[in-house]
Amino acid sequence: MNRRSVLRAGTGLLAGGAALALPSVARAAVAAGPTDGWTQASFDYSWHKPWNLDLGDRHSYSGGVHRMWVYATDEPFEKGSSTDPRTEMRWKVDYTTGDHMWDADVYLPSGTDGASFVQILRSVHPSGTPATDIMLNAYDTNGGTVRRYDGTVLRTGVYDTWFNVKIAHRASSGTGTVKVYFDDSLVLTVADRGPATRYFKNGVYNHGSGRAEARFRNLRYWMR
Repeated sequence: MNRRSVLRAGTGLLAGGAALALPSVARAAVAAGPTDGWTQASFDYSWHKPWNLDLGDRHSYSGGVHRMWVYATDEPFEKGSSTDPRTEMRWKVDYTTGDHMWDADVYLPSGTDGASFVQILRSVHPSGTPATDIMLNAYDTNGGTVRRYDGTVLRTGVYDTWFNVKIAHRASSGTGTVKVYFDDSLVLTVADRGPATRYFKNGVYNHGSGRAEARFRNLRYWMR
């Protein structure tokens, strides 16, 4: 069959209605998203902040937006700790296995440099294994760059605009999988660091200099 015959045949199918199944399949594929098959669940959180300051000195909440900031010269979250300063939500949903997803819209103001804005922290883990399964960090390059730790570039041009971030973790008794989505598009798939008890954190954990800030809205927790 030549090309003209194929086109005529296609036109006839569309006119007769027999080809309508094809667009519906395409629509179903487009409609599939990172949370399909997941169930939204409730969650609670506590705060990590410079130990000598009130929460209101480094956090505000208005119009559904959590705004968090910290300075490199601030104290750590516990007196005597050697960790960097932070203002973070510590999600009180600890887990060892299963499918868990952190979901939020994120806004990173210009100048935030060397700060983690979301991470999976391994609160209980075998000796000699890392303390986190993943951290997403913001750097002051190319209009704002998000990297996995200080390595893989996941997006540039992120400053001063809202974008959605989802981190889906399939945890197991062995090695699990972490997937990162920006605006519902998969940007990263990596193995986790092995068995542990974990929880999500978001905010600003300042590994750089100066002032770091991050904003969050539409925070959601998903399970399946």
